[in-house]
Amino acid sequence: MPEKGEEQLEEQGGGTRPFWSGTITFGLVSVPVELLPANRPRRVSLRMLAPDGTPLRREYWSPGGEEAVETKETIHAYELEDGRFVEVTDEELEELAPRKTREIDLRLFVDRAELDPVFFERAYFLAPSKGATKPYRLLVAAMESADKAGIATFVMREREYLVAIIAENGVLRAETMRFADEIRSAEDAGLPKPSKVEKKAVRRFARALEDLFAEELDPDELEDRRSRAIEKLVRSKLAAGKDVVTPAIERESSGEGDRGDRAVIDLMEELRRRMRSGAAPSPGAPAPGRRSSVPSDLESRSKQELYELAKDLAIEGRSRMTKDDLIRAIRRSA
Repeated sequence: MPEKGEEQLEEQGGGTRPFWSGTITFGLVSVPVELLPANRPRRVSLRMLAPDGTPLRREYWSPGGEEAVETKETIHAYELEDGRFVEVTDEELEELAPRKTREIDLRLFVDRAELDPVFFERAYFLAPSKGATKPYRLLVAAMESADKAGIATFVMREREYLVAIIAENGVLRAETMRFADEIRSAEDAGLPKPSKVEKKAVRRFARALEDLFAEELDPDELEDRRSRAIEKLVRSKLAAGKDVVTPAIERESSGEGDRGDRAVIDLMEELRRRMRSGAAPSPGAPAPGRRSSVPSDLESRSKQELYELAKDLAIEGRSRMTKDDLIRAIRRSA
């Protein structure tokens, strides 16, 4: 099974290349679609360095142990309230995984006003697959005219996701949702019960708010100021040659790549292009039904993609392997 954090959908795709394809189904209607991320991680992250400038990495250590435990040697377990653990094997987790399917099962439609944003986790675009522009447009138009949102489920990477499908400005958006037992109430958070307030005080606050009223939201107001400030500081230090550290030991390349270095393509332009009749698939997108069991570009693949290849090849112990371990194991199996 993927390690914690790797199950999240935002880790599956980068740029505008679709990272999942399937079909929205309800009744006798089916609309082939592809899933694309609607946002990208842009927050600045800082690395921890040793005094000699060598980048540090996190390791697993058992209490009282004298050596680090390799990731491939770790075991999945469920912790009980009394401190004991129940081990769960990779095979058992795979047996519990939901049945693989390429369908987005649209269960019901609700008024958009009923969807509380507190349930939303991540936003994605649903683009029409090649040749499915007409049914896609019909579904969007029908949902927009009725002001309805769909509640659906679909399976990806051995996990079932709950999503709200929203039609807006001629495009379908999918919002992954938290399950009901993940939402805390105001009482759970320890907030006091609402009490009545004086009308005069309300009017006084309303007048104070009027100075900040805006006709529409300016996206520039949503800028991550801290990240931009750090980037500005780094650029100035680079220009001055100040505090620039060269590691004593050459940093081992992870092969992951940096999403921030990739060319940023306008997602909306990509969606508009796809919705034009006869649109071609995104550059680099795999042709439907084609997948090489052992690709030649393993180093450029994400760890999650390598894990899926290892699973197809029935490589044992794959969930405990590092990315380099997965690459070596896949090549040995070829």
